[in-house]
Amino acid sequence: MNAIPELNDYTDRSLLIVEDDKPFLDRLARAMETRGFAVTACDSVSSGLAQIGRSAPAFAVVDLRLGDGNGLDVVSALKRERPDARAIVLTGYGNIATAVTAVKMGAVDYLSKPADADDVVAALLSTDTEKSEPPPNPMSADRVRWEHIQRIYEMCNRNVSETARRLNMHRRTLQRILAKRAPR
Repeated sequence: MNAIPELNDYTDRSLLIVEDDKPFLDRLARAMETRGFAVTACDSVSSGLAQIGRSAPAFAVVDLRLGDGNGLDVVSALKRERPDARAIVLTGYGNIATAVTAVKMGAVDYLSKPADADDVVAALLSTDTEKSEPPPNPMSADRVRWEHIQRIYEMCNRNVSETARRLNMHRRTLQRILAKRAPR
């Protein structure tokens, strides 16, 4: 297996992080700075797009769902301004369809939250010829189902009846699932 290139192999170490979770944004920005990146942090799609307009970075870490829009718009704008830029998408609402869309729009990888800084660096610097290692503890089928239900529940603004309708599930069954703790 090929070794992951080091950041020292890159002359431009500019990194844009677009994340609306302020504590996570601050932690990730500090961690990436300690790993040698020149970080610019933004908390919205509009500020991320404005930053790309001023100076397109070599790297980007973008949250998929932001308060004012979709993070894929930032990835798309970055790839238009700087085709050689390497962007990854982070999300707590991961699914195959959005992962495929992110890669089609130019993202080099797609990571589920919580991702630590080492995972982010590995994804940003990995080459296309490498195969990523499977996670050491993949989610169980029950956990995947629970995550999907939670995502739909949030999309329906925490409306149990609407969520049950969209999932084609009885409302009381859904209430019992929501009342339980997340499976491992």
